[in-house]
Formats: sequence, structure tokens, C-alpha cells
Amino acid sequence: MTVSSHSETAGAAPGRAPIARAPFRSRVVGYGSALPQRRVTNHELAETVDTSDEWIVQRSGIRERRIAAVGETTADLSIAAARHALERAGMTGADLDLLIVATVSPDQTIPSTAVRVQAALEMNQGVAFDVKAACSGFVYGLSIADSMMKCGQARTAMVIGAETLSRLVDWTDRASCVLFGDGAGAMILRAEPDDGSAEQPGLLSTHLHSDGRHQDKIRTDGGVSSTGTIGQIRLEGREVFLHAVINLSAAADEALAANGLSREDIDWLIPHQANRRIVETVGQQLHIPAGKVVLTVDRHANTSAASIPLAFDEAASDGRIKPGDLVMLAAMGGGFTWGSALLRW
Repeated sequence: MTVSSHSETAGAAPGRAPIARAPFRSRVVGYGSALPQRRVTNHELAETVDTSDEWIVQRSGIRERRIAAVGETTADLSIAAARHALERAGMTGADLDLLIVATVSPDQTIPSTAVRVQAALEMNQGVAFDVKAACSGFVYGLSIADSMMKCGQARTAMVIGAETLSRLVDWTDRASCVLFGDGAGAMILRAEPDDGSAEQPGLLSTHLHSDGRHQDKIRTDGGVSSTGTIGQIRLEGREVFLHAVINLSAAADEALAANGLSREDIDWLIPHQANRRIVETVGQQLHIPAGKVVLTVDRHANTSAASIPLAFDEAASDGRIKPGDLVMLAAMGGGFTWGSALLRW
């Protein structure tokens, strides 16, 4: 799936009029994040499972992760991140007409986490729903929001990536329990007139993919209709690494090609923070200097759908991302799902 601001004639069949360019561009006007207070270091994990700080750092680049407190939910983290984003944008929940929460760790099966956030923000109109695309969830959410704004179904949207993966982790499995953390990040988009230029701030295009043949490579071993349990995370690390490097790089190149841009035009690459090896290898594949690749996995671990908005919030808040910068977001997750979003700041 591809959504682009430059699709005047793409896909036009013989005898049909060209597809009209969408009149709106989705501009980021707010962002925020939330992390649980509790930090869990590798040394602490080494006290409960057969591992060590050296082994974890060498394998993943992770040094610590945040773990939600007892009673702290995905909705709680989402609400905190959302409020930070609203404050930065100078808005309230009443200004939103679309709210999407990307998560694989919802508070409940019914209702969605999004409607709980909607109520807390006093967003009493519009639509709110969850998206489930694992670690690609935030990019999927951006694409859906962008599409809805382009076709006039929303004017101001909030997309949240939020997880409490600590509730899905098998804490006896030393190979996987060290990899994951909890957190949330939010981004607010506002529809603005699109001048068709790659220099105009906002989302230039989004690109989504999935391949269900690899559904067992990252999964939980439970579910509502299969086992009646939530299950725990299982993954095939070697296979995930190989596909992640290929798919993340390809998705980034796809976005650049769709907008007539090159790798040299990228000011910042923010890939899904799965582990340090994947992040660094994708940067190398795209020939992007390490200094232009945002890295937070060492402190956040893999927070699935939350990882990209968390990393974006950090880089934008500390001033690394500057007006006019071209920012590439690229994610891959269970399914496999993967995709990219190209953003002019």
C-alpha cells in the first residue's frame, strides 16, 4: 500500500482521467512520549535468568529497559504521551477528530485502547480505534490517518504507538526476555493545503507491506480464540534479522523513489528500534552516516509500536531534527509487516 502526495497520474487506466492529487498534506504539529518510571538494567536481569550485561549488549545493544508498574496500563502510557503532544501543539482533546492507537498489548480485548484514551482526553467527537501491526503499527497508523485526512474524513489526527510488552514476555526465556520494554509515543497531524512540493512540511508519502507466509517468525503462543490465553512472545531471531534488514532498506528506498529523492537527501533515519545490530545495519545498507541514525534501543529496548514515536520525540525535543529536515521512518514487525513514512519537518 502506498499513499503519496505526488500521485497525479499514477495508476490511471487508459481512457480514464488522471487521479487528482489529494488537496491536503498531513503536517506534524505535536508530539510527545511517556515511559514508565521503573528502569530494569541488564545486571538486574542477570540476577533472575542465566545472562549477563556483556552478553545482552553484544547481542542487542540494550543496556536497560522501562517496565510498567503494577496496574500501569497501555492506556495509561498512551494518555500521558497524548497529553504531552497536545500540550506541545497548544490543543485539547476537543480539537481531535481521529485517534488511532497502534498496539499489540491492549488493556482489554473489548473495548479498544483508543476509546479509553479518547474518553480520558475528552475527545467527544470523531472516531477512535486500535491498529494491530506489531512493530510496524505506528507507521501503519500514520498511513491510515494520512489517507483519511487526504480524503476529507478527518482534519486533525493523533496517532499513538503504545505497548506494555512486559506482560507478554516469558521472563524465564533468556533469549527473548532481555529484548523488550514498555512505553508510548504520540504524534498529532493536521491537514493543510498541499502545494505538491517535496519541500513543504508534512508527510510526503507512506508505504505499507505484509507477507503472511512469515507469520510464525514473531508471534505469541496464545490467543482468545485459540488457547484462551494471551500467550507469550516467541521469535526466530536469525530469520527476523535477515528480513528486517532487507525490508526496512527496501521500504526506505521505495519512499525516496516515490518522491524523486535520493538517500543523500535523508537528514535523519528513524528505524524501528528492534536491536542495535538491525538499526546500524539498515543505516549501513542505505549508506547513511551513523550520526544521522536515531538510536534509542540501548535505553528503551524494543517497545514494538512505541519505538518510532519514542525515538522521534527524543530527537525532535533535543533539537537534532530541525525545520526543513527530511526524516525517514521505517518499521518491520510480526506478520511480517513492514513499511515506511517520509516526513518533511
